[in-house]
Amino acid sequence: MNTEKEQKEIEEKWQTERLEKQINFIREMDKEKFIGRQTYLSDGKRKENDAEHAWHLALMTLLLSEYANEKIDTLKTMTMVLFHDVVEIDAGDTYAYDEEGKKTQAQREQKAAERLYGLLPEDQGAKLKAIWEEFEAKNTPESRFAHTMDNLQPVILNAATDGKAWKEHQVRLSQFMGRQEDTPKGSEILWRYEWEKLVKPFLENGTIRGDE
Repeated sequence: MNTEKEQKEIEEKWQTERLEKQINFIREMDKEKFIGRQTYLSDGKRKENDAEHAWHLALMTLLLSEYANEKIDTLKTMTMVLFHDVVEIDAGDTYAYDEEGKKTQAQREQKAAERLYGLLPEDQGAKLKAIWEEFEAKNTPESRFAHTMDNLQPVILNAATDGKAWKEHQVRLSQFMGRQEDTPKGSEILWRYEWEKLVKPFLENGTIRGDE
């Protein structure tokens, strides 16, 4: 049996190793700033990165959680959106309308999750990986609302830039609606707002093309 002194030394060593892992993970997360997305910032001058996207989703979750279809744990949902794309550090960003990239997306992201969340102390890594898996499964009020945020945010920015990315990628209505399939599952109110205020005008002026 360990003496009190030995036990204290063990605890101090454990705490030091734990903190070292946490700092290493934080350092690794900085790479999220280098992962480019296809959505332009609101001034249309450059595209956002994953870290900017995640921050924006967390802010939106805090402000808009009152419109969720179901009662949600706001802090848990904010955690979910902050961490939902960190797998792209290894897997890269898969554009919403990249059908070829989607074929390997799940496999690439699962492998990334194993490595990245594995950098953390076991308890924290398991907790955050479980939250990421919950986001992917879309089977809880929090994950459904998180997907609403993830779908709404690029639309807000696309509308702010006169549909710049939609024009570049020649987005069709069927593609857009496929991407937005989960949006009303988290918030009917926000989906109605999105459609009427942010999408319809760009459908009417031909920026989002109909499917002839």
